[in-house]
This record gives sequence, C-alpha cells and structure tokens, in this order.
Amino acid sequence: MNALASILRWPADAADRQRLALWTSAEIAKATGGTAYGEFQVSGVEMDSRDVRSGDLFVALKGEAMDGHRFVEKAFASGAAAALVDRPVDGPHVLVADTMQALQDLAKASRERAGATVIGVTGSVGKTGVKEAIFASLERTSRGGAHRSIRSYNNHVGVPLTLSRMPPRSRFGVFEMGMSAAGEIAHLTGMVRPHVAVVTTIAPAHIENLGSIEGIARAKAEIFGGLQPGGTAVIPADSPQYEILREAALAAGAKVLSFGRAEHADVRLLDVIADAGGGSLVTASLLGQRLCYTVAEPGEHWVANSACVMAAVHAAGGDLGAAGLALASMGGLKGRGARSRIPVPGGHALLVDESYNANPASMRATLAQLGQTPATRRLAVLGAMKELGDFGPAFHAQLLEPLLGAQVDYAVLVGEEMLPLARELGKGLASTLGKPLPFAHCANAGEAIAALEEFGLAGGDAVLVKGSNSVGLSRLVAHFSAREG
Repeated sequence: MNALASILRWPADAADRQRLALWTSAEIAKATGGTAYGEFQVSGVEMDSRDVRSGDLFVALKGEAMDGHRFVEKAFASGAAAALVDRPVDGPHVLVADTMQALQDLAKASRERAGATVIGVTGSVGKTGVKEAIFASLERTSRGGAHRSIRSYNNHVGVPLTLSRMPPRSRFGVFEMGMSAAGEIAHLTGMVRPHVAVVTTIAPAHIENLGSIEGIARAKAEIFGGLQPGGTAVIPADSPQYEILREAALAAGAKVLSFGRAEHADVRLLDVIADAGGGSLVTASLLGQRLCYTVAEPGEHWVANSACVMAAVHAAGGDLGAAGLALASMGGLKGRGARSRIPVPGGHALLVDESYNANPASMRATLAQLGQTPATRRLAVLGAMKELGDFGPAFHAQLLEPLLGAQVDYAVLVGEEMLPLARELGKGLASTLGKPLPFAHCANAGEAIAALEEFGLAGGDAVLVKGSNSVGLSRLVAHFSAREG
C-alpha cells in the first residue's frame, strides 16, 4: 500500500466532519452580545493589523496609547474578512460596546464549545519552552489537532486571543499563563479552565509586586482554581515551595503529579548522561514505569523541564513515546535559548540568544550552561533583571558567583541595575581560572554592541546574551547575527 492510500484509509474521527471555518458572523454576535453587519465567516482572529492575513477577524482593541480602530481600514486592505469594533465601520463587522470584553467573551465561547483536553502552563522560569514541548508532543499524534499559545501570548490580551483562535476540531489546547501580580493567574485560568495545570518552577520573578518567594508560589497556585473537576496539577517536587503548591492543588480538588529528582516525585529523574552534542540522555521513572529518552536542548534546567513535559503529557492522555521524540528534536526558541553560529575572524562563534527574559534563577541556569559549553573563550552579555524591587541590588550582586564559576573571559553588563554586580567585579576577585574577570558596564544595548565590538569576537568563542526583554538585547543579537561570512 502506498503512502497516499494509507492516508486515505486513516480511521475517521468525529472532528474531521466539523466545518473548517473558525467563526461565523452569527456565532461572533451571539458570543459577544453584539450586532453583526454583513454575513461572513472568519478563519482567524488578530489584534495587530500588521499581522492580519486573508480571512481574519480584526479585533480593534483600545489601549492607553493606541486605538485599534485607527487601523481597521489597513486590516481590511490586508485581507481581513471582518472587524470587531465599538463603532460602525465600512465593511463587514460586529458592533459591540467594548472590544476587550468582547474578545474575552469570544474566548469563553471558544472554550465552551471545545472538546479538547486543555493544558495550562505557568511558572517563574521555563513556561514558554515547556509549553512548546508539550504542544510538540501532542501535535505528533493528534493529526494536527493540537493548538497552543504562539510567542509569549500569556497575558490578559494574549490568553483570550489564543483561546478565540482555537479551532472546534482541536483535540488538545496548550495555553501559557503569565502574571506580575496576585489575582492575574486566577483571571486567566477562569477563561482557560484547564484539565491539566502545570507549574514549571518557582523563582524570584516579579518579586517586587508579590513581596516574597512564598507570595510568588501562592500567585502561581491560582492556576489550580480553574481546573476542571477531576483535573491534574503538575508541580515541581524539588521546589522549596512544593508543599504550598501541593496544598493549593489538593484544596482545589486536583490530583497531584509531581516531577523532579526528589524521592517522592511521581515522575522521578533517575540518571542523566551529558551528550557530546550538548543535550542529555535521561532515564526517569513515571509512576514506576521506566522511561529513557534524549533531550536535545542543553542544560540541567532542560532536564528538569523534560520531566515536567512527561508528567503533563501523561496527565493529558498523550503518547509518551511521541513526547520523547519531540524532546529529542526541539531547538531553542528565539530569545529563549536559540543557538546560532556567526562568522567572526578565525572561524565562527556560538551565539546563545536568551534576550527575552531574565530572573535570578534563569540567570544562574544559563550561566551554568555557558560554563559547560566547549569554547576557546566564554563571553557573557548580561542585561538587567527587572521587577525585583528592593531585592534587585542583592540579586544582581549575587550573580558574581555563577559568573565566576562559569569561567567567563569577558562580561558586558547592561543597565543601571547591574551596578551592584559591576562593583563586585571591580574588587578584582579571581575566577576559577585564577585571574580577575575583565568587564564593561554599559547603559544600553548600543553601548554593549560597541563594547563587544571593541573587545573583538574570534573563532571558537561562545557568547551568552541574557537579560529582561525591556533592556533590548535582542538588538545586540540581531546586530551580530547579521554579519556576513
């Protein structure tokens, strides 16, 4: 039997008989309480006119500085089939009182009609990578029936937008949820209503608003409040906040599935062998079942992430073999671990792009990985860690130990918040190589580019670029990635 015949004989699924249109005008009007002007169908939902594709519903959101209604005409010119607006426009549209509320109502209607198993993912570190790995695992065996948040659409706009885009045919939905203050996860999980709620880890991100690491754990644990009856909470067994998470999950009526190295972990990491290519060969136990798989992404943090992914896929009823294949083939995401080789005098340098986000835990993890990366020289470009409040100076100064431990040959520190670390380095403390670490302290990404150019990259270098997104180190990554060989 040839491949085409095999595909045609693939067992039918009830979802295959559903229509392909995402929303009709009548459905949008019913979901939002609005009035439809024109009869239409849409194949997607978009809030940015620059990203509109043919067949999309353009949602004209209003923010503090920008009103999406200014771009309705541009959206139609780009192929939008209709618009969701709070004032009449030329072209097919649904008129509502408030477009933000209407988007949330559309998201809730999408969740209500969905027959998919829904997984919600939050955590201080690793949630985007874990979300992508869970999606890749479920996509492999669902015949294209998995849906997930794109980019880092994890806030009060991104989550309802992603929900509203979920096709009725979906078998799985994987949604990332972020927060910077208490109550935000509760609002998001009330829309997502997951069957599986995942917390990757707890670390001092957004501690400025939450006051303590325990406060962060409680805010993340809000995800359990939205679990469907009989749902599963996937939590890190190695976390000092394990009991806080476990008690919150049990109070919500959830089944608990933990992961990590601890003896009580349900998905327990037993053995890890570093791969010559930078990844790891992992042996784990899942409720007594032995698993062996490869993780392509380098670093101890990705070993822990892999156990989290296995737990989530198991809880969602997915295929663990497909999860192993997904973990073995995943590459780094832009701004979140993407690796590229850039031409420099004497050959090529390895550029590790971690420019999208940073907190004390992720800084330590990526610096540790840099220290294990084979290289002639190791360079670290570290941007400020934001939203640490009064804890900021101490957390930045404490990067001295992992920076020296990584045997870095040159450091570029970017942002005012990095001053405490610059002061520590200025004391001339010796690294494990027995010599002080040369460094430059820059105000912005432009100065950092100049400092790195002046230092000079050479063949065999490994360069880590890590910082909070607002520091703008993606500009530095783009600058050096654009070099021609």
